[in-house]
Amino acid sequence: MKRVVIFGGGTGLSCVLRGLKLFPVDVTAVIAVSDDGSSTGVLKEELDIPAVGDLGKVLLAMANVDEDFVRLLRYRFEQEGSLHNHPVRNIMLAALIDLKGDLKSATKYMSKVLNIKGTVLPLSEEKIELIGHGHDRDYIGQSEVSRHIRDIEKLAYDHPIHVTPEIIRKISTADLIIMSPGSLYTSIIPHLIAPDIRAAIEKTSAPIMYISNLVTQPGETDDYSVADHVRVLDQYLGNRKVDVVIANCGKVDLEISDVYRTKEHKSVVELDEDSIEELDAEIIADDIVHIDNGSIRHDELKTAHLVFSYLMR
Repeated sequence: MKRVVIFGGGTGLSCVLRGLKLFPVDVTAVIAVSDDGSSTGVLKEELDIPAVGDLGKVLLAMANVDEDFVRLLRYRFEQEGSLHNHPVRNIMLAALIDLKGDLKSATKYMSKVLNIKGTVLPLSEEKIELIGHGHDRDYIGQSEVSRHIRDIEKLAYDHPIHVTPEIIRKISTADLIIMSPGSLYTSIIPHLIAPDIRAAIEKTSAPIMYISNLVTQPGETDDYSVADHVRVLDQYLGNRKVDVVIANCGKVDLEISDVYRTKEHKSVVELDEDSIEELDAEIIADDIVHIDNGSIRHDELKTAHLVFSYLMR
């Protein structure tokens, strides 16, 4: 069975994993733990624990259990009070960290409960903060970094982090490394600023794939094309470069793209094939857009099939 290591966090990664779990592939998902927003940020500060939000989303995406149980873990308390805005999965992970002693053990237990076929690993088991070093000031925390990316010259962590050792072993035996869709500077790059991750990727001969975002992210990737995303990844990959890009060539309904542009300040990412070829990256272009209740998403099955087909060459 082919082995894949995929880096990311949040909605984009979860979407890809829901498709990949349907194929005979040994998947290891590595999740960034520097989030500081919403429920995650509150638990992180009040309990002095790593960020659990993206980890929880990915665990549910890879789950093979009754849908009612998944819906329970997704449930978010809406009533005013101490539980307001907390999803059950975050509270459960926070409790497991206390019971099991660390985030990796908590994740392993949750993976067993959710009958996950594969491996989910936090990038680090520490409480860490993303730092953006600007020309005249620093921006502390993922939310601040996301809002001021144009003013940031370098991304780093608030202290040297210890990467979960199993990740390095998984990279060394991988047949494919994937950078998932998601927030480029706050979900994907946080993996590549960890020296141990970058060094492990440089040592492996496994090709590096990028599954491109479908829409831009306000403040982070305004007006970015697919090639612009690849250039940023190449910059942080050290001696390696992106070898292959899966990108959308399908059309998005004008009415939906107009709503994204006017209400969310997002635009559909342009597929600029000539520029990608100049970066020496292979292009796998297909119609991989799926509209889910007005939201632009990757078609889970189509995207996973493209990954699997590439692996089986």
